[in-house]
Amino acid sequence: MQKKVSSQPRARPRADKERNRARLIAAAKQVFAARGAAASLEQVASEAGVGIGTLYRHFPKRDVLLEAVYRQETDTLVDAADRLMAQQEPVEALREWLLLFVDFIDTKRDMADALNTLIGGPEPLYSGTPSHLASSIEALVDGAIKTGTFRIDIEPLDLLRAIAGVANIRPGQNWKPSAIRMVDLLIRGMQIER
Repeated sequence: MQKKVSSQPRARPRADKERNRARLIAAAKQVFAARGAAASLEQVASEAGVGIGTLYRHFPKRDVLLEAVYRQETDTLVDAADRLMAQQEPVEALREWLLLFVDFIDTKRDMADALNTLIGGPEPLYSGTPSHLASSIEALVDGAIKTGTFRIDIEPLDLLRAIAGVANIRPGQNWKPSAIRMVDLLIRGMQIER
């Protein structure tokens, strides 16, 4: 007896599977930020409203989940650049994106204890971030230069380094307002005086 072979194409992942994955990443971000290295995967599953088996089907190891949270944060920044460039004037798009970068640093700092538990440490994960964000910040700066309001001698990644430097120099709770002020200072400093 022959088996019937389906001529239907393979189905995309089920919508509930994609929703569960997204919920797990969002919950992990919150739980790891709040509880650091002490956070358990059971707490993540509970926060996401799924069973622990569902978590393990998506993320078989704790490291895989932590890396997924971090990568989603960087992907969100990349996606935001395109959206902001389409919706806003170039200078405002750059400013808004840099403010999102401040939020990204905040999330990374909140999750630092958990990220430090990665096997091999977090540096391999962190080291790819500048190249991942480079095309976004370059496009945003280029857009602002093309308006004639910004100087052309700007190294786009230096903007991110300056903001990250504020976060590292001021490790206390008050670093974020300083980083936001740095964004505005950088924007003003890049503008051509008329």
